[in-house]
Amino acid sequence: MSASGQIPGPLGSEPLSIAVISPDDVRRNAAIRALDKFPNGQIREFISYPPDIEGVTRILKKSFDVVIIDLDSDPEYTLELVESVSAEGVSNVIVFSERVDPGLMVRCLRAGAREFLQMPITPSAMSEALIRAWTRRLEAPPEEILEEVAPQDADGKLYVFLSAKGGSGVTTLATSFAVSLAEMSGQRTLLIDLNLPLGDAALNLGIRSMYSSVNAFENSSRLDSHFLSTLLVKHDSGLFVLAAPSEMTPFQPAEDAIGTLLKVALQCFEYVVVDAGSKLDLQRAYRLDESVTLYLVTQLGIPELRNANRFIKQLPDHGGATLEVVVNRFDSGAEGLDEAQVAKALTRSVRWKIPNDYAAVRQMQNSATPLTKNDSPIARAIKQMTQTVCGKTVEREKKKGFSFFSFSF
Repeated sequence: MSASGQIPGPLGSEPLSIAVISPDDVRRNAAIRALDKFPNGQIREFISYPPDIEGVTRILKKSFDVVIIDLDSDPEYTLELVESVSAEGVSNVIVFSERVDPGLMVRCLRAGAREFLQMPITPSAMSEALIRAWTRRLEAPPEEILEEVAPQDADGKLYVFLSAKGGSGVTTLATSFAVSLAEMSGQRTLLIDLNLPLGDAALNLGIRSMYSSVNAFENSSRLDSHFLSTLLVKHDSGLFVLAAPSEMTPFQPAEDAIGTLLKVALQCFEYVVVDAGSKLDLQRAYRLDESVTLYLVTQLGIPELRNANRFIKQLPDHGGATLEVVVNRFDSGAEGLDEAQVAKALTRSVRWKIPNDYAAVRQMQNSATPLTKNDSPIARAIKQMTQTVCGKTVEREKKKGFSFFSFSF
């Protein structure tokens, strides 16, 4: 038998699957009527208590998000069933009864029930209970992610990619760098897409995520490692990703929400890479001290260099983040600006020059294959950036016709 179950949630999640267990037709039907406002869900009726508790709990664990059980037909047996179901990992057990017995209510909760509803059950009371169940399901990440995303003894390292001007290719570099870092280091690595309102990091990696950084910001007051793990997707490279919204989202996160997200992430991952887009005001949301590396991505054009210069002037002279200037789409001799002119415009020398490799970037965008999976000049340049982070020896580019430089300040 089927009825309803669509849970109205802020993320438009899939409906909850619900089991209703009662040998009493009147009480069972009353519980199902309280679910009528959820028209697209899935409900299965059990018209008797299961004789094989051990066997049925395996079925309930595998098939249902919520188990609703009638207490009155056999209270002692129901308590045994509730305890068995809860012990098997079904965390959303709801018990309903016509009686108000405080002692029995306490026993139900101790057995593992999450809700105790008194009959007659109103649709609003059932709705509130199911929304809480939906929230608990949101907070239950896949076991393999939960095991990997756990606080560590020391804080991780933060690498923030910023663009001096929109269209500088910061997302391409941030995603490729993050993949390379995850693979090369073998350490837990997280990519956070803060390029709101519509970031492309997940698109570049060919992954889809139900949740996004906006969900983290909306729940910053209860954000911890457990909750963060529910929002992540794992790329086949081993990289974890907190995506930006897949649709235009008119949302402006509070500065303390950004700071909370970064602090929690750094407690759980050895490396945290942030695609900040052109959010040049990020330093107001998070203390960018010596432990942070900023990659300021620019191109050799007057507007880009002017914006880069403005950003550099905002940084403190001492005690601030390490800044590495990255010139993207570099084409030696084609821009009409020499090294001395660029260094004068930026008030410091360029750390990295990423070659102009249109064919490789277009292939990445069309196939969702990270740049570093192919042997191209741009891939080799990004891998060199990663090698310096991992403390490995930088392999110099030897190919004639292009000179890859790594400058120090």
